[in-house]
Amino acid sequence: MSEQGESEPTVLDTLEEQERPPVSAPRALPAVLPIVPLKNTVVFPHIPTPLVVGRPSSIKLIDDVMVKDRLVGLVLQKDPGVEEPKENDLHAVGTVAVIQRLLKFPDGTIRILVSGFDRIRLTRVVRSEPYLAAEVSLLSERIEQTVEIEALVKNLQNLVRRMLSLMPIASEEVGVALLNVESPARLADLAAVLLVRDAAAKQEYLETLSVHERLLKLTRHLSREIEVLELGSKIQKEVQDEMEKGQREFVLRQQLKAIQKELGADNDNEVTIEKLQEEIEKAGMPPQAREAADRELNRLRTMPPASAEYIVSRTYLDWLIALPWSKQSEDKIELPEARRILDEDHYDLQIVKDRILEFLAVRKLKAESRGPILCFVGPPGAGKTSLGKSIARAMGRAFYRLSLGGIRDEAEIRGHRRTYVGALPGQIVQGLRRCGSRNPVFMLDEVDKLGSDFRGDPASALLEVLDPEQNSTFVDHYLDVPFDLSRIMFITTANILDTIPAPLRDRMEVLELPGYIEEEKLQIARRYLIPRQCAENGLKPEDVSIEDEALSTIISRYTQEAGLRNLEREIAKICRKVALRRAEGRTEPVIVRSSDLVSYLGPERYSQEAAERVKVPGVAIGLVWTPYGGHVLFIEATRMPGGKRLILTGQLGDVMQESAQAALSYVRSRAEDLGIDKRFFDRSDIHLHVPAGAVPKDGPSAGVTMATAMASLLTDRLCKPDTAMTGEITLRGKVLPVGGIKTKVLGARRAGIKTVILPADNEKDLLEIPKNVLETLQFRFVKTVDDVLEAALQPASKPAGAARAGARANSRPSRTQSPSA
Repeated sequence: MSEQGESEPTVLDTLEEQERPPVSAPRALPAVLPIVPLKNTVVFPHIPTPLVVGRPSSIKLIDDVMVKDRLVGLVLQKDPGVEEPKENDLHAVGTVAVIQRLLKFPDGTIRILVSGFDRIRLTRVVRSEPYLAAEVSLLSERIEQTVEIEALVKNLQNLVRRMLSLMPIASEEVGVALLNVESPARLADLAAVLLVRDAAAKQEYLETLSVHERLLKLTRHLSREIEVLELGSKIQKEVQDEMEKGQREFVLRQQLKAIQKELGADNDNEVTIEKLQEEIEKAGMPPQAREAADRELNRLRTMPPASAEYIVSRTYLDWLIALPWSKQSEDKIELPEARRILDEDHYDLQIVKDRILEFLAVRKLKAESRGPILCFVGPPGAGKTSLGKSIARAMGRAFYRLSLGGIRDEAEIRGHRRTYVGALPGQIVQGLRRCGSRNPVFMLDEVDKLGSDFRGDPASALLEVLDPEQNSTFVDHYLDVPFDLSRIMFITTANILDTIPAPLRDRMEVLELPGYIEEEKLQIARRYLIPRQCAENGLKPEDVSIEDEALSTIISRYTQEAGLRNLEREIAKICRKVALRRAEGRTEPVIVRSSDLVSYLGPERYSQEAAERVKVPGVAIGLVWTPYGGHVLFIEATRMPGGKRLILTGQLGDVMQESAQAALSYVRSRAEDLGIDKRFFDRSDIHLHVPAGAVPKDGPSAGVTMATAMASLLTDRLCKPDTAMTGEITLRGKVLPVGGIKTKVLGARRAGIKTVILPADNEKDLLEIPKNVLETLQFRFVKTVDDVLEAALQPASKPAGAARAGARANSRPSRTQSPSA
């Protein structure tokens, strides 16, 4: 227990009382005065005050002064929580008092009655052990005998009468004591003791030496207290008037309403309401959102917590509060560091990296710029998602990925209206809440796989989200207030562009990631895939070593993709088998050679079949583009007795079928120049087949390959085994440009092709292809089908009859697996 004020002693029959006659005030103070720190009590001059003393040091002080002059200095602590206060823990002004009476209690504490007689200022603390003692100086009050002082005294007495009339439990003795004091100074001190509750406020009155200023402060304080009491009395009167209207529950509800109207006082739910109010103020909402939040909070005040509508409103407020209206990451764009991060996380992709660095450079020079929406297009496993993560790391922003694959409901983007049960905001708003920032790097993954049905079109909803001119006022149906999305860096990914609606595609800048060649995959496997799989399977880097030849065999014979996912799966299989060996106790390091792959991965899945497939006339190699990268495509033609029929098989689309018709028409029109009987079609049927029959195929770029296959069949000339081609043809024999050249060339490189025949107008597209790829391939640029046949067909090496016999004997294609188109 420590020193604090107390009203009066109790249980007097158990106390040992030590009482002496009252001690008068001394004429002079001693040089050093013992100091008693007080926690919550301020002692004023000339006002007897009971105190409880519990600190051992203070009890020692009381025992010492009781045998001397009984004088002590009483000073309020600045912080009542300090148990052993020092000089800096005390206020500078206190009261010198004399101990009039002392009572000792069985629990070891002492109760004393002190009478202050003057204000003092602590000049210097001379010692702190065994208790505080200090040099002090007396403070003199400034008493001005003026008419204004008399007016203040009269006014203060009137305020006291009015205040006591509003306090039904006030003691009559309080009024008598205050109204019978003649000295203005004593009146001010006594009023501060009896009518002021806060110890800090009392200390302020104690430190005020001017009686005029003290009376003025008390007048203001009592006026405020009277206003509160009158307002409480008014509320009580209103409640009493409502008592006649009905049962107790109704009356209590009206009382609550009156309290909320006049004072905003707490009810059972007010703690929650106040917490929500504080969170709304801290959320930094714009005016429109703040208005909606305040309106919903006012509705919440009047709802019973058990009602269903209360839960709906509370959830809505929680969403408004949780959104990062004003929280954002500070961009830290350092281009050398950004370049290092991109190179560290991704191998090659130089064109894409340069475009990303250009984007970041513009952001650094103009932070508020509304740059384009980047769209990474490429096969699976090419590194599109990880590029987004690297951009976020380089900018110092949060990263969030939203997969759009299979989304068919517009509400997934815009949110559900609150009229529905279980309504929630859309995925955009939910992602922002999870990020905790209003300017993250937001990746919309698989944007090409959006669907639509009777619930709406999500792609149309994305038009506003991805438009820098509109998304600053994006309105989610659930929130029903605008949210600024313009600070978000949106990045989208796709495997193909054809399925993306044109208006949405128009809002994005497309960056193509065509895939990787064997040399690049080898480096990526060394730098990233093998270390990652070793770590995931509990291996150390020195536990397993895969030779370059073995990696090359895995890339070419066990995988056939533009990306890296299957390659990483095959490496993971090897690491798991090595982990099994180590778990069984065989801890020697493992070196995986090309000859060991069958035991780790099984038989080879793919073979370089181009040379085998074109050993007979009528087979040509084309290049195709797929969402999974470029591949080679074999087109086979055969001739049989019949009459003027063109048979097409292999799940060919309408455009591809028309290309076949155009190719046949061209060959028939050029039959004499090609050394073919002009009437061959009158006695024969031509069957054109594109293997991998389970895979649908379409597009005009196989025109030159179909024409070459037919010319090879009818002229008995073999196609060159290491030559592939692509291009659209016209009936006049022109070769038109096609798309996807970079992807097709990389596919040819992976398939072991040496010569690529391209339309002349596609020569400019080679600028996008890495130099190391160009150096390994030979390109023939053609303008007509005649140029194609010259470059693709081998010279005739045997008589026509023998060639035809060989063609008939080998008309059925060999049973080899072909890549998907």
